[in-house]
Amino acid sequence: MEIVNKFRISLRARLYWSMMAIILFSFIITGLLAVYHQYEQNEVFNSQRLARKENAIERSLEYFLVQEGGSMDRDSLVYEFSDKICELSDVHNMFIVMYSLDGRYEISTNSARMDSLELPFRMDYTALKQLSTGNERTEIEKVLNEVKYSLVYWYFKDQNGVPIAIINVVYENKENNANFVSDFLKELGAAYIALFLMAAFSAFLLSRYIVRSLDTIGRKMQQMKLGRKNEMIRWESNDEIGALVTEYNRMVEELEKSAHKLAIRERESAWRDMARQVAHEIKNPLTPMKLRVQHLQRTWKEDPAHFDERLQLFSGSMIEQIDTLANIASEFSNFANLPAPKREQLNIISLVNGVLDLYSEVPDVTFRVRTYGQTEIVIHVDRDQIIRVCNNLINNAVQALPKGKLGIIDIAIRPTKAGVLLRFNDNGAGIDEANKSKIFIPNFTTKSTGSGLGLVMVKNIMEHNDGEVGFWSKAGKGASFYLFFK
Repeated sequence: MEIVNKFRISLRARLYWSMMAIILFSFIITGLLAVYHQYEQNEVFNSQRLARKENAIERSLEYFLVQEGGSMDRDSLVYEFSDKICELSDVHNMFIVMYSLDGRYEISTNSARMDSLELPFRMDYTALKQLSTGNERTEIEKVLNEVKYSLVYWYFKDQNGVPIAIINVVYENKENNANFVSDFLKELGAAYIALFLMAAFSAFLLSRYIVRSLDTIGRKMQQMKLGRKNEMIRWESNDEIGALVTEYNRMVEELEKSAHKLAIRERESAWRDMARQVAHEIKNPLTPMKLRVQHLQRTWKEDPAHFDERLQLFSGSMIEQIDTLANIASEFSNFANLPAPKREQLNIISLVNGVLDLYSEVPDVTFRVRTYGQTEIVIHVDRDQIIRVCNNLINNAVQALPKGKLGIIDIAIRPTKAGVLLRFNDNGAGIDEANKSKIFIPNFTTKSTGSGLGLVMVKNIMEHNDGEVGFWSKAGKGASFYLFFK
């Protein structure tokens, strides 16, 4: 099953868009990895930043406690640390709460802030349980109004290591919100756009470089013709394209050798066919000539009285057969000696009218010429060769007319966008379907006295003059031969 590609895309376009797709895919993957890595780095940064602030607050509280004697009771703790907690909150930009050891609210940076953060005045049971079971520190994540908060709890101990309160700090993870990701994507996108444009330009140059050498090979292959010297391709690099060029050059050499051998075989075959055809055409009239001579010999011996009469009949028959042999020799000579065309500018209308003057006395045939209002249509051909073509087609049209039928031969001449069309149409016997594929083959003829070379000569002459010949026919309805001059 043949697969037809409706949308033909050039190799260069496929290479370019394939490279662009790979570049775009790699950009997307690296971009996603960069965003993910940055997100992870931001998480690590926030964790480390929170740990540093925790440590700073804890050390400040311990230092203040040491300054106050290293230990104090609960009532003094609340009184002494109220201002210190507010001070540390301002310095570190964090909300700080102090709970008793059993989880009751003692003091905070701002009690109104407790409500806005939806913090309970009774410490979270889970966090309290974790601390009471031996954990030095516990952390709880909380999301409020699409903002992520980290609530960290730890024991505040005196100089002897005895817990005297529970400290809670609230840390807002601002760097982890959508604005950070948006800003990062904008910066990354600007860099990627610049890189993508440079990559697109590089891919364009690279695809053009790759395809340029293939275009050279393609043009050489299109110009390759059998029977002429085809130019080799030079390629300096020893790469894949160099291997292709080497194979092309080898193919050219093999083609020239094969073309030379084929030309020799074709010439030998053509001469053999020509010799067989000449022998066949000459033998046809020789047989009746031999019979006539034998019959004349018998008349001389058996009936001398009627010899003169027989001699007259014999002479007429011999002259007729000799004329046939002469015509055969002329046709083969014309076919064999087709010279290179000597082209000139000529008016095809005048040439056709001149040829028709030779047939003006043909009985029972009417010639009609149509030029569609044109008086001069110029073509660039060999005059003598085109006259031979016209003579041959007109002769065929006249001979195709059945006896007793009034013949009409229409000749149309008109210019077209691509050249000039000359058509010969007759109302003769036409061509059978079985014979249509053979009429331009040498030795084929439907006439008893033909050599089978007339239409072959027409085809050869038209090809030598860069023209074309074709036909249309229906048995019993006539035939139409057309010549097209470019």
